[in-house]
Amino acid sequence: MSVTCLFGMQWGDEGKGRIVDLLAARSDLVVRYQGGANAGHTVVVGETKYVLHLLPSGVIQPGTLNIIANGVVVDPWKVIEEIDGLSAKGIDLTGRLLISDRAHLVLPHHKRMDEAFEKLRGDEKLGTTSRGIGPAYGDKARRTGLRVADLSRPDEFAQKLEKSLSAWNAILDRAGMEPVDVAAAVAELQGVSERLAPYVADTTAVLVEAWQAGKSILLEGAQGYALDVDHGSYPFVTSSSTGSAGAPIGTGLPPKAIERVLGIVKAYTTRVGTGPMPTKDTTDAGRHMGEVGNEFGATTGRPRDCGWFDAVLARRAAATQGVDAVALMKLDVLSGLSEIKLCTAYEIDGRRIDAPPASAADWYACEPVYETYPGWDEDLGGVRHFDDLPEAAQVYVRAVQAQVGVPIEMISVGAERERFIALDEGVPVAV
Repeated sequence: MSVTCLFGMQWGDEGKGRIVDLLAARSDLVVRYQGGANAGHTVVVGETKYVLHLLPSGVIQPGTLNIIANGVVVDPWKVIEEIDGLSAKGIDLTGRLLISDRAHLVLPHHKRMDEAFEKLRGDEKLGTTSRGIGPAYGDKARRTGLRVADLSRPDEFAQKLEKSLSAWNAILDRAGMEPVDVAAAVAELQGVSERLAPYVADTTAVLVEAWQAGKSILLEGAQGYALDVDHGSYPFVTSSSTGSAGAPIGTGLPPKAIERVLGIVKAYTTRVGTGPMPTKDTTDAGRHMGEVGNEFGATTGRPRDCGWFDAVLARRAAATQGVDAVALMKLDVLSGLSEIKLCTAYEIDGRRIDAPPASAADWYACEPVYETYPGWDEDLGGVRHFDDLPEAAQVYVRAVQAQVGVPIEMISVGAERERFIALDEGVPVAV
């Protein structure tokens, strides 16, 4: 039986979609287990670029069954938009996509609430994507949410929505925004419900049966560990459990089903939106990473802050989420830098710490402790074997592996499918 969980070990945007696409070629099922349309997974095949927000990245590979599981909050309009977009590119998802009947819905008023909350926060904005994710998860926690299964009962749906909106409209009024009309909201969903109906299923039953039958299942996380609602840089986080620990709850599979955990990191660090980032670099080096790495959010289009690899964060993600192996992405972006820094610890008021702090104030106070390595100028795009990398690149990758404490088994040296280096047992230790 083979169940692999893949998740990002930084602040998201690590390149998860690229690796899911590669692994999906030998997977029977690919499953999104948390998050919503605030995710942005990019897959490049030849000259075609696919940007997915809700659909699992396995949809590009023929022959895979793709599942949006119960832990995801589903924007039904965005799902249809992505289905139609893929259809226009010749990818038919008939019989290849299932949506959990237990997944909660992101409705238009959730997006308006996102905007209202940010407006009411004034100068203390969280920098959300305004995709309605937080308010939808909030409804779920308050037990007032509407689920995919509710779409099949329009009369009950309208009653539940009216009760939910009575509270939300009061907040919209306080923010100086127009209230939501219940009748209009229900009418807007009618056509959407009919389009989604063929895809709705008890995905937990499908997954448990597939696991028991020994099928190969790939679980795909969204965002990254540092955005985890419990373990991330709270309150500048998302509203779900982004690591492998969130996968059993988000799918219905038992924890013991997960046999392998693959963590994804960039060879440097990026963050989009508001919040602390100890290794942020505002010099020419940071600008180089942003320009060469094309660091713009796939969901928001906002430029990402760039900085040096944060081993403190990656170590914590590896230790708490049971990471078995790491995929190191975008090593090629560092080509052309004269020196490369690696953060091995933080200092707060002269006190060294080896793990991320709990409070946002301490996060902001963290000063990175760096090791510095020589850079390289060579183009890595054509490299397919570790020993063919420049010596300086080999030294740096070994240092990252030593700091994280987990074998690096894949190295990306470009966006295209074929541009990666695979290692069976991790990067070889220098002798």
